Amino acid sequence: MDLEKHSQKPVAPAEPAGGFRASDADRDRIADILREALALGRLDAEEHSERIDAVYRAKTMGELEPLVRDLPATSTGDRAAASPHTYGPDDATEPAETLVAIFSGSTRKGRWRVGRRTNAFALFGGIEIDLTEAIFGQRTTVINATAIFGSIEVRVPENISLRGGGTGIFGNFEVTTLEGTQPDAPVVVVNGYSVFGSIEAKPKRGKFIADLNRRLRKHLGH
Repeated sequence: MDLEKHSQKPVAPAEPAGGFRASDADRDRIADILREALALGRLDAEEHSERIDAVYRAKTMGELEPLVRDLPATSTGDRAAASPHTYGPDDATEPAETLVAIFSGSTRKGRWRVGRRTNAFALFGGIEIDLTEAIFGQRTTVINATAIFGSIEVRVPENISLRGGGTGIFGNFEVTTLEGTQPDAPVVVVNGYSVFGSIEAKPKRGKFIADLNRRLRKHLGH
């Protein structure tokens, strides 16, 4: 009895796999599964919206996995071939673009290649970021916005996904949530805070990224 008692050793608790930090690619994968579930009727619009919001708030894999535990994995391979959106290699080392307006104004619009991350800082000034004609080199674009006695406006095409989260301190922080019409549409995430200022992100009516892609293909064909 004594020998049997002494032979039992306490087992150290295993490190939970869900404790690992989630990457942008992990969030995109979960979002793809949710979009397919919505398209097939496995989720209704309200459930889908709640889960998508949770996806882009999640920090760890443990927060992401329960969101799709009751759903089958998406078949991304089949859809990739039919995708009208093409992305280049995702370069994690690409430096963030920085826009600054101090007692002045700054504008980024027209046909330009938007990077993975953009930092916008407005102090007694205004910044306009217009993505309606931008070329998305990657699936997810993050804009970190700070407005102090200033304003930052972000405009996107109507058929991409738009997410965000932030705080307004004696100011306004407003992001109009969008869900892309196609499962692989670009995703723009606007985060930040305003102090006696305003941060606003919303779609620009009548602007669609598919229209731009067709114009680009026509231009390149001549």
